[in-house]
Amino acid sequence: MKSFMEWFKASTKVKRWILLILVGVALTCYAFTKILVSEEITFFELGKTILIFVLGFMAIVISVVFIQKRSLEIIIEANNTSTEKGKQAQLNIKSLIFNKKVYEEGPKVVVIGGGTGLNIVLEGFKKYTNNITAIVTMSDYGNVPTASRKALDTLPLKDIKDSIIAMSDKEDIMRKLMYFNFQNERLRGLNFGDIYLTAMNEIYNNISEAILKSTEVLNITGRVMPVTLDELTICAELSDGTTVKQKDRIPQIVAEKVESINRVYISPSNCRPSPGVLDAIEDADVIIIGPGSLYTNVLPNLLVKNVSRAIRDSKAMKFYISNIMTEPGQTDNYTLSDHLKAINEHVGTDIIDYCLADTGEVVPEYIRKYNKDGSDLVEIDSKKINEYNVRVIQRNMSCIKNERIRHKSDVIASTIIEMICNDLKFHDMQNNTEYLLLQSVLKDQKKLILKEEKRKKKLLESGKLPKKETDIKRNSKFKEKYRDRVESIQNTEAKIKENRRIAEEIEKMEKAKMAASSKRKDAPRTARQEMPKAPKRRK
Repeated sequence: MKSFMEWFKASTKVKRWILLILVGVALTCYAFTKILVSEEITFFELGKTILIFVLGFMAIVISVVFIQKRSLEIIIEANNTSTEKGKQAQLNIKSLIFNKKVYEEGPKVVVIGGGTGLNIVLEGFKKYTNNITAIVTMSDYGNVPTASRKALDTLPLKDIKDSIIAMSDKEDIMRKLMYFNFQNERLRGLNFGDIYLTAMNEIYNNISEAILKSTEVLNITGRVMPVTLDELTICAELSDGTTVKQKDRIPQIVAEKVESINRVYISPSNCRPSPGVLDAIEDADVIIIGPGSLYTNVLPNLLVKNVSRAIRDSKAMKFYISNIMTEPGQTDNYTLSDHLKAINEHVGTDIIDYCLADTGEVVPEYIRKYNKDGSDLVEIDSKKINEYNVRVIQRNMSCIKNERIRHKSDVIASTIIEMICNDLKFHDMQNNTEYLLLQSVLKDQKKLILKEEKRKKKLLESGKLPKKETDIKRNSKFKEKYRDRVESIQNTEAKIKENRRIAEEIEKMEKAKMAASSKRKDAPRTARQEMPKAPKRRK
């Protein structure tokens, strides 16, 4: 009886359709009774009775259809353990429905990148689908390994561990577990995550298979794949020809020389993609590149053999998530079009269809903190972006997290999922299970986002949060502040180069003059030596 009464709670949203069925039954019964009781009936009354019957019958049919639809939505909500509403639905309604893994039918999402940016995207998408593949690079080769890595002789697995954490339902617990360093005498200095992945690697004798099985054992939403199993080094060539062959030193050298990055490349250049990477890209419904460090986290993945070609040939919707701030030593003074230009120059055109860019209001105090480190807001130069045949979607997707400016994972995911829903709707697939799943979760997430925005608005009005500048121009404040200093340094470097060139030319000219003068001095002497002697006169 208690389970039956669960259907009449406000959260089920079924009572309205039950009421409509009762109204429909009442109308149809009234119409039947009217015809049976009446001895004589006019044409007008007959038409009125038929209309009442039709309305009643339609009310019954519509109610039954919507009850069926709502039942399916309840199944989806009951299996949605990623949100608070899903957890509540599972507790209250699970006894009324069968347990079906609806999320396995969600869209296939491939996220390519590394670092914090990739993990933020994963956090957002795990609320909509289980079919998530994170493709990350293991690019810490050449850096000083940790004590745990030295002892276990493991591969650089930091990005792998971070992705596993991001796709876990219990992120805090998983983070503590993956980065737990043992204090026991025999195990001191060893990291649990390294030990676990090393053990899985020894069991399956293949790191790619070991990582895949690890996600299953740990009940992770989706899977993590290294882009390549080959040992690679990320190298950068600067505008003055300097080559930097260590990933972590690239920003430092760029800053010291006041030069820009001309290109990045991986060594060796023929690294093979891991098994399953190209298949995941080919089968994807959505491919997401970024956000993250453009030259050290994003582009190296695309430079692995055949990866960029597979993305270009894929029929998936392809997105690039723009960084909110520029990165010192990598993308100084870069606009959004400069980011797209760098990608096109490295891997070719037609690899991105859509670009998500932030237009949110960032608290000025935090922007100033970034300005001190040489970082700026990325300017959205729409006119130049049009040259790259990329559609820009502007959203308020910035927030402050742990005193840092970060992307809102919910906004990124909901924006892309909404585009997928529109695409399904365009192909007349509104009754598809995938469409119903996405629409149901999307509706809940939009409510949560709106609720959070209202909460922040109230805090701003009450003065508990610092006020925002509504007229922030998304251009370089650091560039304006330090323009003279940067230009002075660059002009000095240019003058030094020009003076060296002039000095070399003067030296060449002096050498040429000396050579010419020495020839002129030698010429008369030679002429005198070669001149025939005059005959002696006779007395």
